[in-house]
Amino acid sequence: MLNQMLQADGQLLVAVQNLRVPWLDPVVSLYTQLGNAGLLWIALSLAMVLYKPTRRAGAAALMAMALGLLITNITIKPLVERARPWLAWPIEPLVVERDPNSFPSGHTCAAFAAGLCWARALPWRWGRAAAVIGAVCMGLSRLYVGVHYPTDVLAGALIGALCAWAAWKACQVWEERKKRVL
Repeated sequence: MLNQMLQADGQLLVAVQNLRVPWLDPVVSLYTQLGNAGLLWIALSLAMVLYKPTRRAGAAALMAMALGLLITNITIKPLVERARPWLAWPIEPLVVERDPNSFPSGHTCAAFAAGLCWARALPWRWGRAAAVIGAVCMGLSRLYVGVHYPTDVLAGALIGALCAWAAWKACQVWEERKKRVL
C-alpha cells in the first residue's frame, strides 16, 4: 500500500513536470527561491510588526514559522529522510537544493504558517486573499521546480496550518492575560 502511494506520488510529480513552459520557469524559480530559509515570509512579517495595524499578524506569523521550523526541518525531515525526487524519478530540478531530505516541504510549511496567520489578522480583505494565494503558490512552485513530491507539499501545508492555528491561539491567550493584568 505504501509503495503504491509513493509510486502515485512520483507519477503525479512527473506529470507536473510535463506541464512546464519555458517562459514560466524563471518566474517560478525566482518565487520559490524567495522562500529559501523563509526569507520572504520573515521579511514581510517583520515589516508587519513595525506597523501597528498589522503587528498582530506579523507577530503571530513569526511565532508560527518558528514552530514550523522546529517541526519540519529540525524534527521530521531528519527522522523520515525521504530523498529528493530527482534521485528516483526522471526529473530535472530547476533550482539547487542543499538539503537532501524532501519530506515535508519546509518552504510550504513557512508559507502556510505565515499566510494563514496573515489571513486571519490582516485588516484588508485583499491582503488576506493575497496571503492565502501566496502560500498556495509557494507549495505549487515546489512541485513545478521539481524539488518536492505532492505529499511533501501537502504535509508542509498541513503542518504550516497547524502551526498558524497554534500561534494564533497563543496570541489570544497572551492578549487575554495582558487584559487581566491591566
